[in-house]
Amino acid sequence: MKIHFIAIGGSAMHNLAIALHLKGYLITGSDDNVFEPSKSRLQKFGLLPKEFGWFPSKISSDLDFVILGMHAKADNPELIESKKQNVKILSYPEFIYEMSKDKTRVVIGGSHGKTSITAMILHVLNERNKNVDFMVGAQLEGFETMVHLTDKNDFILLEGDEYLSSAIDRRPKFHLYQPNIALISGISWDHINVFPTKENYINQFEKFIDTIIPGGVLVYNKLDSEVEKISIQSQKSIRKLDYSMPKYIINNGSTFLITDEGEIPLNIFGDHNLSNLAGAKLVCQLMGVHEEDFYNSIVSFKGADKRLETILNMNDRNVFKDFAHSPSKVVATTNALKKQFKNRKLIALLELHTFSSLNENFINQYKDSLKSADLAILFYDPNAALKKGLNKIGKEKIKNAFNDNNLKVFSDSNKLQHFLLEQSYSNSNLLFMSSGNYASIDLDFLINQIKESK
Repeated sequence: MKIHFIAIGGSAMHNLAIALHLKGYLITGSDDNVFEPSKSRLQKFGLLPKEFGWFPSKISSDLDFVILGMHAKADNPELIESKKQNVKILSYPEFIYEMSKDKTRVVIGGSHGKTSITAMILHVLNERNKNVDFMVGAQLEGFETMVHLTDKNDFILLEGDEYLSSAIDRRPKFHLYQPNIALISGISWDHINVFPTKENYINQFEKFIDTIIPGGVLVYNKLDSEVEKISIQSQKSIRKLDYSMPKYIINNGSTFLITDEGEIPLNIFGDHNLSNLAGAKLVCQLMGVHEEDFYNSIVSFKGADKRLETILNMNDRNVFKDFAHSPSKVVATTNALKKQFKNRKLIALLELHTFSSLNENFINQYKDSLKSADLAILFYDPNAALKKGLNKIGKEKIKNAFNDNNLKVFSDSNKLQHFLLEQSYSNSNLLFMSSGNYASIDLDFLINQIKESK
């Protein structure tokens, strides 16, 4: 099979391209730029475009498919040429469904937690030697690619993103998978550029429930009032299973699950991670993993890339980075660190990077989201807002939106780095939260300085 990827450098796109290459398909691709880690990984498999840009000459009538990434616009020259030549064009979720129509599809959805839950399930299945196909949005230790497709596996595990499928397919990705087993972890209004109201956003999850195959299973987080409401109200002919917070204790900065098997030590922490674990356990049981085997396997789970990832671990200080960017994620992450390390100062830095977070009509959703931090810092790049067609937001407006007059607001990366270097990190934790590039700070340099500081 011969397949061309338009916008091959995306997180899911490049993983899918590699997976199909390993499957023996003939893969080509284009993009206007490719960043790490996609760049190195595509290069390793000989799939990195020789030059960046869009080239209609790459499109030919002998292509079986063109897979269109969300990064590509509707006027993309290669997309236009594909239409001219009547090549079949699919978004990657459409293609994934085509490849998994005869499998049991397990789809993990939610505004937050879906990557971590998918990663937990995949880790446990791997530990138990249960082979499944999968697609996960973050890199996991022990896995070369985060998309795996075969002809023989019975199950496919999919992270269900609610964002749009492509420039010519405005359906949310998770509406296309038609799950046999679905999970919803939480709902918190996001993607204001696509879903202008909270009601419109919630409706996408109601539609997701409607896509579950009749007789299928919905696993839902009953701690989230919106999730519980739409799950209970659904008239779909499906089985419904709820989960909540498992019992646990924190002892000397470590979290232990309280189970019938005794106290089980974990490498992860925080209420959001623990409720995620409860959801992952239910799904694993539906996939044939016994409860005792789940616990035996989850003890070695260290988390997904950039999900409360420890990048410095010392006796009196830690540094973490997290993908948190929406208000609910910021609250969950800062609360988790403060609860886990009650006697340490928490220095929390949030970068506003997404369209929603940079939007003056949305920023009030961040009210009190950093209140758990002892020192709250925010990085805001006005140029990033202008590039997204948004108005600049003044520092006072940002402080008012966060309801914090003591919030330190920076728009200059060098000044921010200088401020961070001036801080004392004795008996402290530093947390970076961003879906971008962490304010362009050289994290390796900063960590080395923190390591040596008093």
